[in-house]
Amino acid sequence: MDITVAVDCMGGDYGPQVTVPAVLEFQSRHQDVGVVLVGLREVIEAELAVHGVRVGARLRVQHASEVVAMDEPPASALRYKKDSSIRVAVNLVKSAEALACVSAGNTGALMAISRFVLKTVAGIDRPAIATVLPNMRGGQSIVLDLGANVDCTPEHLLQFGIMGAMLVAAVEHKERPTIGLLNIGVEDIKGNETVKRAAELLRVSGLNFFGNVEGDDIYKGTTDVVVCDGFVGNVALKASEGVAQMMSSALREEFTRNPLRRLAALASLPVLNSFRRRMDYRRYNGASLLGLRGIVIKSHGSADAYAFGQALIRAVEEVRNNVPQRIMQRMAELDEATRAAHARVAGA
Repeated sequence: MDITVAVDCMGGDYGPQVTVPAVLEFQSRHQDVGVVLVGLREVIEAELAVHGVRVGARLRVQHASEVVAMDEPPASALRYKKDSSIRVAVNLVKSAEALACVSAGNTGALMAISRFVLKTVAGIDRPAIATVLPNMRGGQSIVLDLGANVDCTPEHLLQFGIMGAMLVAAVEHKERPTIGLLNIGVEDIKGNETVKRAAELLRVSGLNFFGNVEGDDIYKGTTDVVVCDGFVGNVALKASEGVAQMMSSALREEFTRNPLRRLAALASLPVLNSFRRRMDYRRYNGASLLGLRGIVIKSHGSADAYAFGQALIRAVEEVRNNVPQRIMQRMAELDEATRAAHARVAGA
C-alpha cells in the first residue's frame, strides 16, 4: 500500500451507515490505498458485518471511545474529548500511521483539533477551508476561506492566496494558477481597507495575481483561485447551494405541472440527467483544511456514500501531490524574499 487514510467514521449526519460503505466502494477502485476506520469499534464492525467484510491488511479498525456531536462547542471537544474519533483520526496523521484524515464531523471541532495536533506550516497564521466549485469553462475554481476565519488581516488573505495557488499547482498541475481577490468591484478603489491592502500584498508576492474579482467570476472561471475571508466565503457558498437547490426544485415543479409537461420531461430526460450530473454538488464534496502540517479533508455533514467517496478521492490526490510540502516550500521562498528585501532596505 502506498497510502493510508484515517477516516472518522462517527462524524456527519449518518455516521458509519455512510462512511463505511463509502470506504468499501472506494477501496474496490483504489487497490493501493489502505484505510483505518476510526470510531466505536462495535458499531463499525457491525456495519462491516452487514456488508460481509472483515478487517485485513488494507482495512483495520481503530477504536475511539468518544464522539463529538455536530453541535458541540469546538473548545469543549478539544479540551474534554481526547479520545474522540476526530482526535484519534488526526493523531494517526501526526504519528504518520496515516497520510490523511477525512471527516464529516463537526467543522469547528475538526479545525480546532487539527490545528492543535498537527500545527500550522511556518509562515501560516491560520489554516483555511478551501473547496472546489464548478465553472462555466468546464473546469473548477478553488475558493478559500469558507468559514474558518471570519476576521482576517491582509496578511491572512495573502497566505490564503499562496495556499490556494499551491493546491491548484499540485492537483491540477498548473504552473502559475491565477489568483483573484473577491471584492464588490474590479476597480482598485473598491472594497474595504483590508481588501485593498491585501491586493497590494498579492501584487508583489510573485503569485500570478489577476486582481479583484466579483462573485459571478467564481462561476465564470475568471481565475483559478478566489480569495476571501471566511465570513464572505461561507455566505457565498451557502447562497450558491441555495440557488442550485432552487433551480432543481423549480425544474421539477415545472415539468410536473400537468400531464403534457410530464411527457415533455420524458423526452428531455437525457438532457435533464446530464444537467443533474453536471450540477450535482456531491461531485465537489471534500474541503481541504490548508496550512496544516498534514492533510485533513472535511466532508459535508449530510454527505451520502457517493459524496463521501469524493472526499476520499480528494484526500488521496493531495497526498500523491504533496500539497503540505508545496505550501511549506512556497512560504519558505516568500520568507527568504522578504528577508532579502529588508536587507536591501537596511543596506540603503
